[in-house]
Amino acid sequence: MAPRFRSTLLAALALAAPLVSTPADAQIPPPAAVGGGTSYADLTDLVIAAPVIADATIRSTVKLKGTDAAGVAPGFTRFYVEADVIALVRGAGGLPPRIGYLLDVAPDSAGRLPKLKKLRVLLFGRPVPGIANQIQLVAPDAQLAWTPADDQRVRAIAQALVAADAPPVVTGIGNAFHVAGALPGEGETQLFLTTANGAPVSLTILRRPGEQPRWAVALSEIVDEAAAPPARDTLLWYRLACALPRELPARSTASLDPADATIAREDYGLVLQQLGPCGRTRVIR
Repeated sequence: MAPRFRSTLLAALALAAPLVSTPADAQIPPPAAVGGGTSYADLTDLVIAAPVIADATIRSTVKLKGTDAAGVAPGFTRFYVEADVIALVRGAGGLPPRIGYLLDVAPDSAGRLPKLKKLRVLLFGRPVPGIANQIQLVAPDAQLAWTPADDQRVRAIAQALVAADAPPVVTGIGNAFHVAGALPGEGETQLFLTTANGAPVSLTILRRPGEQPRWAVALSEIVDEAAAPPARDTLLWYRLACALPRELPARSTASLDPADATIAREDYGLVLQQLGPCGRTRVIR
């Protein structure tokens, strides 16, 4: 790569670089080691953030130093990578057969950098304005080692996001209501969620004497009595597990008497427990 062209390219990629924050307790594995074990939440975050997703094979790498590696996180090494595109998973404008991008790589537990050349990968990026054969990763390490399982999951997530019945983005919790039943221990709690597009989403928790409490989610104004909780590792599960706060906000129960508010909080805790942890290890913003 000619020095002048490389300087121009690296400057363009650096200007497009995203801000990425990682929870303090998160451990991000080296890209070459990431593959079928990627959490559904992390994979969905990447798919949502990336207007370009490509299945590619790395052709060559150049280790960058000095000003070319400015801003690299401690312990990481930056490479300029060129890869041959096998398939375009997402990308309205298409991609040329060969693309380049910057990649930050962490060493393995033995302190060795992974071997990248000839590695088949899934890339999550965005176009670089004015440079058709370059992409800019949505995170400095937004490259996963390709596996059939992850390829299938990425495609399924991309399709679910654009489906006509795709669940909306959950932004919080609105009002909570609780109605006690005729028998001791019987009752129903409804929690109305707020969404980015204003679409209705509600949670209903039913308690019956002698039975385990059960809950369901509704994506319309009508609550289906036969509805069930969302299956884990689905887009609806992700929208709930990764967005709902850890506690029911006090404003949500402000109109309830103390006893009903207590039950509503318990029912909300049941929902969180059954959803389970989101499993996110990084935050892309």
